Amino acid sequence: MPAKKPWTSVRIRETFLKFYEQRGHKRMPSSSLVPYNDPSVFLTTAGMQQMVPYFLGLETPPAIRMASSQKCFRTVDIDSVGDARHITFFEMLGNFSVGDYFKRDAIAFAWELLTKVFGLAPDRLYPTVYPTDEEAIEHWVATTGFPPERIVRLEDNWWDRGPTTPGPCGPDSEIYYDRGEALGCGRPTCQPGCDCERFLEIWNLVFMQYKQDNQGNKEPLASKNIDTGMGLERLSLVLQQKATIFETDLFAPIIQKFAQLTGTTYGVDPKADITLRIIADHGRALVFLAGDGVLPGNEGRGYIFRRILRRAVRYGKLLGLEQPFLGQAADTVIELMMPIYPELRERRDRIVEILSMEEVRFRQTLNTGLEILGNVLDELARVGQREVPGEDAFTLYDTHGFPFELTKEVAAERGMTVDVSGFEDAMERQRRQSRKQAGLTNAREDDLWKDLKEQLPQTVFTGYQKTEGTSRVVALLDELQLKEIVTAPQELQPPLEPRQTPMLGVILEETPMYPESGGQVGDRGWLQGPAGTFQVMDTQRPVSGLIVHWGRMTHGYLTVASPVDIQVDTARREATRKNHSATHLLHRALKDLMGESVVQQGSLVEPERLRFDFNLPRGLKKEEIEQIDHAVNMMIRANWSVNTEMLPLEQAKRTGAMALFGEKYPDPVRVVTMGTSKELCGGTHVAATGQIGLYVTIQETSSAAGIRRIEALTGETAEALLMERKRTVDTLASRLQASPDTLAQRIDQLVADLSAARKELDQVHRAAARDEAHRLAETAHDQQGNLVVAASVTASDHATLLVMNDHIRDLLQARHNDRIAILLATVQDDRVTFIVTVTPALVQQGAHAGKIAQAVGERLGGKGGGRPESAQGGGRSVDRLATVVAEVPMIVADQVAAATNGKRG
Repeated sequence: MPAKKPWTSVRIRETFLKFYEQRGHKRMPSSSLVPYNDPSVFLTTAGMQQMVPYFLGLETPPAIRMASSQKCFRTVDIDSVGDARHITFFEMLGNFSVGDYFKRDAIAFAWELLTKVFGLAPDRLYPTVYPTDEEAIEHWVATTGFPPERIVRLEDNWWDRGPTTPGPCGPDSEIYYDRGEALGCGRPTCQPGCDCERFLEIWNLVFMQYKQDNQGNKEPLASKNIDTGMGLERLSLVLQQKATIFETDLFAPIIQKFAQLTGTTYGVDPKADITLRIIADHGRALVFLAGDGVLPGNEGRGYIFRRILRRAVRYGKLLGLEQPFLGQAADTVIELMMPIYPELRERRDRIVEILSMEEVRFRQTLNTGLEILGNVLDELARVGQREVPGEDAFTLYDTHGFPFELTKEVAAERGMTVDVSGFEDAMERQRRQSRKQAGLTNAREDDLWKDLKEQLPQTVFTGYQKTEGTSRVVALLDELQLKEIVTAPQELQPPLEPRQTPMLGVILEETPMYPESGGQVGDRGWLQGPAGTFQVMDTQRPVSGLIVHWGRMTHGYLTVASPVDIQVDTARREATRKNHSATHLLHRALKDLMGESVVQQGSLVEPERLRFDFNLPRGLKKEEIEQIDHAVNMMIRANWSVNTEMLPLEQAKRTGAMALFGEKYPDPVRVVTMGTSKELCGGTHVAATGQIGLYVTIQETSSAAGIRRIEALTGETAEALLMERKRTVDTLASRLQASPDTLAQRIDQLVADLSAARKELDQVHRAAARDEAHRLAETAHDQQGNLVVAASVTASDHATLLVMNDHIRDLLQARHNDRIAILLATVQDDRVTFIVTVTPALVQQGAHAGKIAQAVGERLGGKGGGRPESAQGGGRSVDRLATVVAEVPMIVADQVAAATNGKRG
């Protein structure tokens, strides 16, 4: 007999997604750890975050059933990282329903996947529900046959994003896995929800049925939704039968790498094991944070990144890691995870550089801080004090950059606390002083630009005509300080984010590089001087008349008055100007289709895409988007010349040229005309609309109340998208033996055939169940007027057992006998499941369905129980099923006899 295929994390993830795909769910890719358009959180904390607009009815979902494996990050349990189950970065497996199925199907799907597909023993699973959610309890009992007495009611089974955070909310039902009494606390009250290690929460089914405002008030959602979340790491722990998450295949290679670096062996020293787990978790988390563009900083997600990295470095130091190690370990994480997240390999160099630079920068701070803090703790211990003064903690933080969290952790390891209140008082005192000086800082920057504008000639922009040229350096800036020379650093520099402003600035007499304006991003490129190269990462206009090239020296140096050759990144400029011209055509098409009242409310023009915001009280229909795409592409194919002219501002407005939302225009102003489109615009454009090539809308969503947003692609990017979609259509057509033209009809026919087949199969099952019920009714044991039917049957599911049971009961009652007991058992996946029913008349004689189920369950090596009239159970002793079924009439007879004797006594 071949060995069972192991449950690797890759297989678990794919099995989950395929399971829901087979049940009509659209597989959704994981979104970034940096939330899109959600300022309420710094990082993505749950799979449902990308679903919130759909749940609230603000946007149209790509499908009403969806499933995903979402990258998530939480720091709420950071102090517990290192135990068996707590981590910061994790993957959340989730299925979602937007106004489609609700509690019944969510519960049924979860139960089927856990017990039938993943093969978890039902008697090891415990659902919990919100105390007043009777509907969920009914579905657990009716849909899965789960004993109601094993369903635990917990006040914690309510999901929202915070007691006063606006958004969807509702009761939830968690599924716990019993890891065994050996891991329990031993208390009589130990049950799911206990803080011991016995019961592990693996899945949360959230029933989104309310909308909460910022006062905590709740009102029903227009449609009920489902949001479930199951941690891949925890499920891997269970299916791979490991003691902790860190022994699963998601962590074991990372643990091994850090053990190798520290010269330790995992599993020998419990204290060292915890430290290795913390480093492994934090190292893995940092790779994904850096991979999604999060950079270390002092606020928001940047602060989270920095805190995690500093904890990792500090714990590494405890194991003797005195040299930078996170960059080395990053390759292990990337190698392990890149089959699922190939972007990690593409961004490998950036990830390693970011981790290495930040670790090197922090190590000096760490060494100094630990030495000073050690002296403070030694002195406190000498005088018998157990609390670090808040002022000392603040001095470490403010003067030496030593994180307050680390101060608390190190103190706790010495059995001491920190005066948090004193620390916060010192922080507030510093903030008040900083607020007084903040105005001075801003004033200094404003004064800098004002002074430079007065001292320097205006920068001449030549970028409408060319993308290269020569010029002369008139000013150099480093940290907003004027310099005579800037040089390339000797140390490694982290890569810059596209929108991050570098602190080296170059001002030239003239430049072809476009400064960010009107929604169009600034140019990038290179400045080549006699003795060095400057990489331009962004171009800005801080005040009118001055253009600043922000970037860094890659080698050599530049001096004031140096001649430079200028080269714009032409491929990037070409893609950007196609997108900019396309926004003008899109604006015109929207006005033509939706009316002249439609006005642009904002835009972003990048080389990769364009984004266009406009006022409209409703979303665009699918047909309207198609019409807009067609109109824009008609304008492109018309190959209209793009003409520009400079006009006095008022004259330009009188010509009908559109002035855009939020823009401040110079006087005179540049007017850009292409066919029927005429706008005031200072951006760069194609020479003729035909150069755009192609336009495709990829998304239409809500941006704000009454504001819609279109995102689109042009040129080669749009072509690549369409080619990918064509390959998808061709693949589907080939698999379904249809032509692309008839693919939709073929799918419709297959869906109809499948529906008809399911109905026909259901009818066959019901007919077979009725026939079997007739046969079994004839085999009833007559015990002095008490009829007992006990049998092992073939049934596809629990519902079929119930149908057969009802038919048998009805047939026997038709014989004018109401004292009936029925047990029906079936074997599925090498496990016996059974139901027991006893009519009220026989209950009065002493028979009890729950006790019958208990006795049968024990004989089958499992469990059973329930109410007097109905019960259920299961067991693994399939080979004993025939014997146990034959014993049921005697079990019933013994119960009745015992009750009769009791009455006589």
